[in-house]
Amino acid sequence: MSSAELNKNKKIRTMETVVQSVLILILMILVILLMSEIGRLQGTARVINYAGLVRGATQREVKLEITGYQNDELIQYLDDILNGLKYGDGNYNLITLDDTDYNKKLDAQIEYWGNLKRQIRKVRELGYEDTDIVEVSETYFDMADETVFAAENYSVQTAGKIRALETASAVDMLILVILMIMQMVSAVRITRKNKILEQKAYIDLHTGLPNKSRCEEIFHDMRAIKGEVACIIFDLNNLKITNDTLGHSVGDQLIMNFACLLRNVVPMKNFVGRYGGDEFVVVICDTSKEEVENILNQLQEEVDQFNRYGRNETISYAYGWAFSKDYTDCTLRVLFDKADHYMYENKRDKKEASKNE
Repeated sequence: MSSAELNKNKKIRTMETVVQSVLILILMILVILLMSEIGRLQGTARVINYAGLVRGATQREVKLEITGYQNDELIQYLDDILNGLKYGDGNYNLITLDDTDYNKKLDAQIEYWGNLKRQIRKVRELGYEDTDIVEVSETYFDMADETVFAAENYSVQTAGKIRALETASAVDMLILVILMIMQMVSAVRITRKNKILEQKAYIDLHTGLPNKSRCEEIFHDMRAIKGEVACIIFDLNNLKITNDTLGHSVGDQLIMNFACLLRNVVPMKNFVGRYGGDEFVVVICDTSKEEVENILNQLQEEVDQFNRYGRNETISYAYGWAFSKDYTDCTLRVLFDKADHYMYENKRDKKEASKNE
């Protein structure tokens, strides 16, 4: 990945983080406002309930006074409720409503309640026939109804605010979820790209086999080998001569052909890597000397068949191998060094044999 792409991705991630932080902050504010409005709606419900009680209790009080029953406790009860509606205190946990129309009608109702109480005192002194208590009470009941209606309108407005806040919160959360999904998808893509890059870092692009870095990583394990493990080193003969006489493209093709043959005869569960320009490494686990010799024989047969096709390039190689059970507390590095030593002995023997021919 180029530096320009890295900078671009960094800017995108920074922007996503900023947007996500802003959305979370907005969501927190919306939740606080929502909780506040819900609390206000609950308080408004109590106001509506007690404003309605005032009307009913006043009707009862008027009927009692007309029939000659005085009830000062009921009057005090009504005074307490009206005081709680006006100032938000008292014994009934009432709140004040921040609504001009409601407060205007409540003030008028409270003021007219004083007029109704004066009519009640007259009833007690003169009897209701010589008072205007019926007409005054009817007017008062209408005013009480208007106060309740104003409180209900305020409740509807509050409920509308709550719905708007809920919608805004839902949209905010939806955007957050979409953003998080996008970040997850982006993270998966980056992980895949990094995995591909990591694989490429350990893959020999010419043969597709693990490269020297990967081989060294395996041999860096200094733990003693458990079980039966074999390490085989292969070295192509006369590759330099092939490059000098037939060209590097022919030499490259020779390397690719040998890598293909080697990978075909070694079971897929085992490791096959290109250690150097003309060197290959094979690590076979849970094996036996018989299996190793069988693999080497199969490889030789494949190479012989390849060479019989009459191509310009022929494959010739030296090899050496070592078996873990032949050594005490053997590590993969020790096994590699032993196999490498035997490979060079095999290479030397083949050179001497070719001189004697």
